[in-house]
Amino acid sequence: MLEQRLFVNARFHTLWAPEPQVQAVLTRGERIVAVGSREELSAHSIGGTETIDLDGATVIPGLTDAHIHTANLAREMAALDLRGTASLEEALERVRVYSDDLPAGSWVFGGRWDFNAWAVPVQPNRQALDAVTGSRPAALPSIDGHTVWANSAALAAVGIFSSTPHPVGGEIVRDTHGEPTGILRESAGGKLVDIMHSAEAGDLGAQLLEAQKRLLAVGLTGVHDFDGEDALASYLGMRESGQLEIRVHKAIPMTALDRAIDEGRATGDGDAWLRTGPVKLFSDGALGSHSCHMNAPFPGEGGNTGIEVIPYEDLRELVRRAAGAGIGVATHAIGDRANELVLDAYADLARNPLDPPPSMLRTATKLRHRIEHAQHLRPKDIARIAQLGVIPSMQPTHCTTDIPLASTLLASRNLASYAWRSLLDAGAVPAFGSDAPVEHPDPMYGIHAAVTRQNSNHEPDGGWQPGECVTLIEAIEAFTAGAAFASGEEAHKGRLRPGMLADFTALAADPFTATTSDLRDIAVQSTTVGGVVRYRRDH
Repeated sequence: MLEQRLFVNARFHTLWAPEPQVQAVLTRGERIVAVGSREELSAHSIGGTETIDLDGATVIPGLTDAHIHTANLAREMAALDLRGTASLEEALERVRVYSDDLPAGSWVFGGRWDFNAWAVPVQPNRQALDAVTGSRPAALPSIDGHTVWANSAALAAVGIFSSTPHPVGGEIVRDTHGEPTGILRESAGGKLVDIMHSAEAGDLGAQLLEAQKRLLAVGLTGVHDFDGEDALASYLGMRESGQLEIRVHKAIPMTALDRAIDEGRATGDGDAWLRTGPVKLFSDGALGSHSCHMNAPFPGEGGNTGIEVIPYEDLRELVRRAAGAGIGVATHAIGDRANELVLDAYADLARNPLDPPPSMLRTATKLRHRIEHAQHLRPKDIARIAQLGVIPSMQPTHCTTDIPLASTLLASRNLASYAWRSLLDAGAVPAFGSDAPVEHPDPMYGIHAAVTRQNSNHEPDGGWQPGECVTLIEAIEAFTAGAAFASGEEAHKGRLRPGMLADFTALAADPFTATTSDLRDIAVQSTTVGGVVRYRRDH
């Protein structure tokens, strides 16, 4: 017999129009069976119903991070962290202290450095890293993950020398003598990224269990994960052993697309705990690495318009190949030219629809393709996103982190940047996430950023380009109903009503009555997934 629980002593914001606010929720097994007052629901309770006191919390539907790299987050929780360093010298000192504690020959992993934020914004080099790492190989991604800073030992380990050609979709930065500087952009760092994602970085299964605790503690009941097949294997193990406590919509890396097709995987396969997501493609790089694909060059950079990671014709064919196998497509695009090309590829698919074999009809005509980030758009592409039914999967804290960069690198351009309001008004359905570990995974940080367009210091006054702010309910819906729509699960997730999965996030204060400046700091009191409290603060 399914366990029945009555959740009481809370204010529930259901995001369900017939009963937007209730005082109690009754669950049976993993589903909600009724919402209403405690008295009403007690009358429907059967013998043995467990009463769960939520300590006066404010409850909203379970928050889902629609774009996160949980394996990277898990690996980096105990790794070197260069966030917040104010100079190259400070970064190097942190590397030295961390490296000195490692056994000889161990790899130095971690990173998340940001040269744009240093007092002197100079690109680092391998010689500086050599001086503080000794014989240990070191590979340190930048804050956006699109550049790797490597020392000489790491370059030698993957065979990158003066004679090594640039790979397609990447750049080996060289000095005036043609020698690699240690800065590898986009696909040029691929071999080092493979090592970072190997057993050299530790036991991923154990690391993901620790990361799961972190995610539950910030109120997340689900994630759309964009890491590799190793993460999938770990999640399958957690599911089988009964240790999976957060719902996972697991994307397929481009390198595994052929394997996924051969295995018959299709987007939406799986169960309520672990489902197959879209294939992840890359159209360009990132703003911080000056590698996002733009229609006009970056100022003062000799014609640099970024990097087209997958050439358009290849992108178009990959989109068609994936869709023909019943696999949705989620394409990383940050620059305006990258977004334009991705929309062109999706429009080509819409104009020339596939004729899938009968076995594929169950999914191929219902796929929701996505653009991951969609940061800087030509104004006319906003309407195209809505018209094509493309999901803009966006991360509000990217906006508030990037304010200094976007204000300088993209000044005076006719762009719609982080255009949440415009996309909503056009009829698009945004899904919000964090892109952790690039940003922190706390969804309240994202909700605050979406509502205010201010950073953690509440700057700038009035918000950056405030016309693109969204309302509080729109921000919460993008982390709940919007994320559920993106994964095709809107019939099961995103609102608190009978029949839905019993996933909800209990907050220590009511965001609907709090000042906007307080939103970021509202604590999570408990997190319930599948009718079971998986996290309680101070427990």
